[in-house]
Amino acid sequence: MTQPVTLGGRPMMPPPGAPAEERLIARFRGHARRLIWSALLLIVVCGATGYLYGNLPEGFEDWMLLTAAGALIVVGVIIPFFIWLSRTYTLTTRRVIVRHGTGARHREEISHVRGYSIGVRRGPLQRLGGAGTITLSNGMDVPVRLVNIPNVTLVHEALADQIEVNQILAHRDAQSAPESEGMI
Repeated sequence: MTQPVTLGGRPMMPPPGAPAEERLIARFRGHARRLIWSALLLIVVCGATGYLYGNLPEGFEDWMLLTAAGALIVVGVIIPFFIWLSRTYTLTTRRVIVRHGTGARHREEISHVRGYSIGVRRGPLQRLGGAGTITLSNGMDVPVRLVNIPNVTLVHEALADQIEVNQILAHRDAQSAPESEGMI
């Protein structure tokens, strides 16, 4: 079931003083462009292994070829894939969460209510793929970096909207709080 929307397209805001529930807006990973070299390496290793299997020069055996091919695939394909898979970015109505790490998991978050500046950096290859790196800095903590984000302009707009909505809600709740305390 979807939430009714206002004319502006934004969801209706909760009544003053009522806690707004945290909703998931987007969950994404970095752009998969960095896995192109791994895919090419996989194709080359499989092709070379298929061609050389049974046709090796004197002194080499097939098990040596398969061991070398397996090691190349593990180091050049599987490990980069799991590193890419281990980094996730979550955008909710209250905060941005960055999780990364293969063995030990690291988590960074930044709240929309506190406000932060949004910096976008796009290199030439990132522009071709529509990706970019977003840096979120509130001026006090270490900046949070969202690296190689696909569709970076859409994510930038969503972050700016969430900052605006959360600061409006925080200001509205701060204005209504003294009135309700005086009534008790």
